[in-house]
Amino acid sequence: MDSLNNINALTLVFVSILILAIAYRFYGIFMANKVLRLNDKNTTPAIEFADGKDYVATNKNVLFGHHFAAIAAAGPLVGPVLAAQFGYLPGALWILIGCVLGGGVHDMVVLFASVRHKGQSLATIASKEIGKATGTVAGFAILFILILTLAGLSLACINAMHEASWSLFTVIITMPIAIIMGLIMRYRKNSVTFASILGGILLIAGIIGGHSLMQNETMNNFFSWHISTISIAIPLYGFLASVLPVWLLLVPRDYLSTYLKIGTIIMLAIGVIVIHPTIQMPALTQFVNGGGPVIGGPVLPFIFIVIACGAISGFHAVIATGTTPKMLNKEKEILFVGYGAMLVEGFVALMALIAACTLMPGDYFAINTPKESYDAFLAAHPSLHGVDIDYFSQKIGIDLHGRTGGAVSLAVGMAHIFNKIPYMDQLMAYWYNFAIMFEAVFILTAIDAGTRVGRFFLQEMLGSVIPKFNDKNWMPGIIISSLIFTFAWGYLVYTGNVSSIWPLFGISNQLLAACGLIVCTTMLIRLNRGKYALCSAIPGVFMAGITFWAGYIQVTDIYIPKQQYLLASLAVIAMLLMLVVFIGAFRKWYQLLQINKTEIDFYGESVKELVER
Repeated sequence: MDSLNNINALTLVFVSILILAIAYRFYGIFMANKVLRLNDKNTTPAIEFADGKDYVATNKNVLFGHHFAAIAAAGPLVGPVLAAQFGYLPGALWILIGCVLGGGVHDMVVLFASVRHKGQSLATIASKEIGKATGTVAGFAILFILILTLAGLSLACINAMHEASWSLFTVIITMPIAIIMGLIMRYRKNSVTFASILGGILLIAGIIGGHSLMQNETMNNFFSWHISTISIAIPLYGFLASVLPVWLLLVPRDYLSTYLKIGTIIMLAIGVIVIHPTIQMPALTQFVNGGGPVIGGPVLPFIFIVIACGAISGFHAVIATGTTPKMLNKEKEILFVGYGAMLVEGFVALMALIAACTLMPGDYFAINTPKESYDAFLAAHPSLHGVDIDYFSQKIGIDLHGRTGGAVSLAVGMAHIFNKIPYMDQLMAYWYNFAIMFEAVFILTAIDAGTRVGRFFLQEMLGSVIPKFNDKNWMPGIIISSLIFTFAWGYLVYTGNVSSIWPLFGISNQLLAACGLIVCTTMLIRLNRGKYALCSAIPGVFMAGITFWAGYIQVTDIYIPKQQYLLASLAVIAMLLMLVVFIGAFRKWYQLLQINKTEIDFYGESVKELVER
């Protein structure tokens, strides 16, 4: 174990890049050719149902940008930072193994299932593949989880942008830049490269110009919005992104944000290469058995819950059955868009983990331990005293003690790495604010796509009662469902009542990931894929079991002893709803495995049973 402590960050970066590249080249192609049997001769929903609003065939690079920006929210940034409490090794192993064998597979099979089902939602797929009752329960479960998720993500975004004028200014200017790019790509042929270069130049100019502009006291005060103002502005933006044509704002803005996201991660990787810092956090800490100030539970099973989006995430199923399948030009692009984006997100998560773990352990715990309990923590663990935190606070200009939640420690870690690059030692405050802005952009791109997908879900559910809502071009239906869904999570954000549900995000998110894998395994069995269906069945059953285990511990050992009965009730509701879906799916597996005859489906494939597309 001693050889694993104080490992060089550069080694971890190179090993992860090698593993992810090999995974894409071999396992990703195996999934595409053998398991899913992707075929470009099949017409995708973007072509078959093209309407210029939601169903829009999109360049695969632009779509990759949208999909990556939509799935990569707070999870791959904050989760690994919080999991650093256990040491760097559990998080690094779970990120690499999880995204290759779990997350990448999940995103591919869910996207494939939605493409074969006219770009419809996971609940509709469950209804057709398993049964209407199961699909209805899945619909309520997904909608419930999505509202909690978007409310939690919005709070994280608010905390990142609150009184951070430069971050807020940069986020705002991405919107008109995105609209310009959208109009160019829409009305000028073969203009993706031109729009990309123009958008990149305008974004860089906005970032640099914004930093200079915020030095003006009047402008700085104008963009230092109060929490309540941002709490209204974010749902309003989500509503606009849900209603406007997908090519006008949502896709180009997500594509533009991907420049910033991937560019910053590449900068961080270059920083690691240049200064090759040592991982200060040990491979395993004394908190692997629980009792830590950041995460109260033990490393098993909580490592699988805390690090969600960087390894496997149910929120990805919402995007992969929402906006992305309606814009996919060819089936074989599922490999690049689905599996490729997940591997990139895994690398983002690993870089976030490295950034946090290059801090001295005492500084990490000083930032992530609440102020009111820090003295007691230090008395119990005197070896974990702060080392450089006062220096960081002085250079950045804010008190960093007790800034819990992961976002601040990630920003400090990133600034710490950038600050050590030659000639950058006087720019720590600049890098810290840049990192905060980077995190805000990361989160907001998931909120806009999530809101649009939530509108799709609600329209489908309302359409079962009022058929007119099934008409995706009926503007009153679009506006009404968007208003209802945005108000549902926006109200929670504005009132602040949702702040305590953030711990539920991990459990709910991973239950949804298990749901996506298990529902789509049902489809693979029906499609007569034989033993290849195990590629999604094994991680699906594993995630279901591990999440129920973590949920049980969370409810019995944390929520109930602290008399947090509302949180306990919400967790139990989420688990019971998903249990109904899983039982329905397992029964369907058994029924399908008993069928020996085959039929020819719409795509000319030999299947065990025909279902409505």
